Amino acid sequence: MENVVLIIHLLLALGLIAVVLLQRSEGGGLGMGGGGGGAMTGRSAATALSKVTWALAIAFICTSVTLTVLAAQKSAGSSVTDRIEATDGADEGAASAPAAPLGSDLLPPAEGDNAPLVPAAD
Repeated sequence: MENVVLIIHLLLALGLIAVVLLQRSEGGGLGMGGGGGGAMTGRSAATALSKVTWALAIAFICTSVTLTVLAAQKSAGSSVTDRIEATDGADEGAASAPAAPLGSDLLPPAEGDNAPLVPAAD
């Protein structure tokens, strides 16, 4: 179910990008300037592209909310604290540091299986 909604969400995103790029640029961002032919009104004519843009935007928001709800239901029973393994009672106070690797562990393996990792000093 989640994969289907995710695919629809991605297709809506691509469609929304395409429709927005197809629209004619009015120019004058934030209301500056303007290509006012005729009367300057606050409302623009609702063209077919603007209606498609609104429909795709509403569908995109709906799939976003649906994906959020599905993700929340999927992780409802788990918590980060549940994933932490319980430590032994003997070393609760002391933080155990991992052992440092030996120098020979850092070298790449030699060509032969029986070849020494470090060449012998002459």
